[in-house]
Amino acid sequence: MHEAKSQLSRLGRLAWAGEEIVIARAGEPYLRLEPYREPLRERKLGGLEGKIRLSEDFDEPDQELMVPMESSKIFPDED
Repeated sequence: MHEAKSQLSRLGRLAWAGEEIVIARAGEPYLRLEPYREPLRERKLGGLEGKIRLSEDFDEPDQELMVPMESSKIFPDED
């Protein structure tokens, strides 16, 4: 803990660089040093409601894509 106090600036830079910093006291993990980040705002669901339209056939198979997929071989060099 004493060593961490004298190295706090360096440990802070390492934490911001993505290093995991755990400070021990008497040989046992005591504190975790991590960068402060503003909490994420709660997202409101349904923000695009009424702004997106799907066609009636959006989930029907595309025949232009299905034929090559169904007629291809998994291992083209083997018969």
